[in-house]
Amino acid sequence: MTFEDDEELQLPADTLNLLAEFMKEKDEQERRFEDLKKKAEQDHEDRIASMLDFTEDWNQSQFWYEEKTACELAESLMEGATDDMVIGLVSAPTVYVKLREWKQTGKISKNITIKLFEYDQRFAVFKDDFVAYDFQRPLHGLPSELKGKFDRVLIDPPFLSEDCQTKTALTVRWLTKPWTPVSTTTSSSSSDSDNSATSDSNNSTPVQRTRIMTCTGERMKDIVRKLYKQAGIQITTLEVRHANQLNNDFRCYANWENKYWGFNMEE
Repeated sequence: MTFEDDEELQLPADTLNLLAEFMKEKDEQERRFEDLKKKAEQDHEDRIASMLDFTEDWNQSQFWYEEKTACELAESLMEGATDDMVIGLVSAPTVYVKLREWKQTGKISKNITIKLFEYDQRFAVFKDDFVAYDFQRPLHGLPSELKGKFDRVLIDPPFLSEDCQTKTALTVRWLTKPWTPVSTTTSSSSSDSDNSATSDSNNSTPVQRTRIMTCTGERMKDIVRKLYKQAGIQITTLEVRHANQLNNDFRCYANWENKYWGFNMEE
């Protein structure tokens, strides 16, 4: 054995610098989260949270959306929303945090009910808005008063597997109001109507459809279409981006169109 073999292994200087920067960012995020938690315990509602308060845990398949994507998804959920609506975010904390910020700053009504269904207990700092959720037990522990109450739901299943997609869809079906099938015929009098509404066959009164969208991998498109067929979900043109440049090809699937997306008929 040579002398060099006995020497301690040394990391290159640039690697050491990257490691130091990573640890600095981690410490700062932990400090921010502890501050958020303390303010929540003291009922200081003026503390505006951001995703900078929460470190991604890749072991839990946590990948936060970039700001532009979070805003587009949040605005799409809120488009035309009324004070009596109930909105759910299932495993989608980035969009929940953005909507909470908008409620605090007055951009959207404080009367709209918004719930986050999430496995990560750190988000319990949001108190009544937080509902502990584990997709492996899709209906376990869900408050009975929430059954069939949700007008709009955004889902981001944590794993790209049929098992995860199916169990999450079971949760969504339990939470949401009845799904209205897509209308296959359109009369001339209703051709300019909102895409989010359908017409009752007896009196042609517009009926607000339950809005459902899910952000997941492109390779999940067949199972997503199958699970949400009755709700009329289709793949959209929205480009879903993550803050840390997740390599998987992510898509947004929804049952309505708006200014941010149309239906991608080529898929």
